[in-house]
Amino acid sequence: MSAPALRTQPVDRRRLSMADRSSYKPQGRLGAIAKAKAFKSNWASQQKRKPFATEQKPGTGGFTQGIAKQQERMRVKGAEERRAKSFRPENAVSRDIYQDLAT
Repeated sequence: MSAPALRTQPVDRRRLSMADRSSYKPQGRLGAIAKAKAFKSNWASQQKRKPFATEQKPGTGGFTQGIAKQQERMRVKGAEERRAKSFRPENAVSRDIYQDLAT
């Protein structure tokens, strides 16, 4: 579908009625033609534009790969925490060890 051709010819006021002849203002003609050309140009460029091709679906956007990856990350984090706790000493160090040095 294309926009209709613009009518850029001046209006022959001799053929207008007296009421139309008095209300006709030719100064607005060039501005109206410029607006129509700009609209037609914009419309034509929008018709030629390549459409946005990325699929837009609700969800994560494909970056996180779902709940299974999150569960796996939590399992790994839990295993790391358990491993870190296993390196801690079994008995807490008391302040008694420093009393022997002070005397």
